[in-house]
Amino acid sequence: MLLVDPWGGCSRAVRGLLVVALGGNAFVRKGEGLDSQWRNVRAAAEAVARLVERGYRLVVTHGNGPQVGAVLECAHSCPGPRGAGRAITMDVAVAMTQGWLGYMLQQAIGDALEEKGLERRVATVVTQVLVGRDDPAFRRPSKPVGPFYTREEAERAARETGWAFAKDPRGGYRRVVPSPRPRGVVEMGAIEALLRAGYVVVAGGGGGVPVVRGERWLHGVEAVVDKDYTSSLIARLLGAEALIILTDVPYVYLDYGRPGQRPLERLTVSEARRLLEEGKLPPGSMGPKVEAAVEYVEERARSGCVECYAAIGRLEDAEQVVEGKKGTRVVLG
Repeated sequence: MLLVDPWGGCSRAVRGLLVVALGGNAFVRKGEGLDSQWRNVRAAAEAVARLVERGYRLVVTHGNGPQVGAVLECAHSCPGPRGAGRAITMDVAVAMTQGWLGYMLQQAIGDALEEKGLERRVATVVTQVLVGRDDPAFRRPSKPVGPFYTREEAERAARETGWAFAKDPRGGYRRVVPSPRPRGVVEMGAIEALLRAGYVVVAGGGGGVPVVRGERWLHGVEAVVDKDYTSSLIARLLGAEALIILTDVPYVYLDYGRPGQRPLERLTVSEARRLLEEGKLPPGSMGPKVEAAVEYVEERARSGCVECYAAIGRLEDAEQVVEGKKGTRVVLG
């Protein structure tokens, strides 16, 4: 993958830095609604604060799937000014949820830090990620977003808007958009400056706002970037010591959900690539997390950090995942 820092903002590694990617369960757990967000985010903030207490500097990234869905559903069904719904494009929806969830995280993390006698230094950066117009994902939209439609509704919306739709396994149809790989982080200089000033930085929310470079300006595009790939890119550009991906399962498993599923406590880069090639880590679940981890470990090794690692584990086990006592650790080899 091409690493690009388009504005030249990041030049040196920040000591003791972890990039911590929070999964959707940091806000909404399975079977819950959006009204559960504050309870969940305060539990996630406590895990983050414990890592700060141990001396780590942190960039916190997060997903935004349910929230983007809520924004898009409201935009196209709620009453409002003429043309308001159409004005909320995918890039705008991602930016809106970065502010929404960033506010919740920076308040909750700040409260947790103060409770531990630490200074309240938390800031959210609305983050744009540079993607390529030539990315093959733009020719094959595949990421479902927004509300469910009947077949007739989907056909009518496709005619009126040019959107692509696909049948959802749960029933009905959903809009699908491209999911290109991130190639650069526009606000990297701001993220680094805040880290050096001692802030916990919330950045790259929802994978970042996808933008392309025009002749003179940047332009948002109708796409969604995977937050684990963006987290990996941020970790590589900053020279982080580790990439920690926290989700709702304690390990990466082989044959997940089947009788005899097997947890993988340690995974070398070569083993991970083999499993990905064999299709044993599906793209719809654990595949992108493992691939993001592999890209991070390989790039950091090329930069001279052969001890750098990535780890995938459960949010509740964050400290033990960092310590290597729980979770799947991805290492060079």
